[in-house]
Amino acid sequence: MADGRPNLISAVCYRDPRAALAWLEKAFGFELVFLVEDAEGNLGHSEMRFGNAAVMIGNEWSDDHKSPASVSGKNTQTVHIQLSEGDLDAHCARARAAGADIIVEPETQFYGDRTYRCKDPEGHIWTVARTVETVSVEEMERRTGLKITGQG
Repeated sequence: MADGRPNLISAVCYRDPRAALAWLEKAFGFELVFLVEDAEGNLGHSEMRFGNAAVMIGNEWSDDHKSPASVSGKNTQTVHIQLSEGDLDAHCARARAAGADIIVEPETQFYGDRTYRCKDPEGHIWTVARTVETVSVEEMERRTGLKITGQG
């Protein structure tokens, strides 16, 4: 992190960014740390934190910056949340209770993370993971039959 801010921050567009701010706090435990409003109280920019990571939440501000809700539910990126503590299944239950559409139920992956995938109320796809097992590259290859390069 440079100057206390992450080096990479995703910016996610919503039709209703204020509702998104409240939902992300309720569903995932994000914390609002920065909010810019114009003279009429319209949201201009915001930033939320989750651990040492951040995400910017904004409105649809051009023809090229749209919520999936405005483009037939299509996503061109997904956001990944890596939990460093806590129970992934409980996190999934929290998100479900907040209205998340769980599209992949919690499951332990060959690489040692337990993950689930969901859609938020506007259709953005979020993947949430928690490492539950340290797995060597050799073991990942044995489990999958794939050739794996690097350390992940």
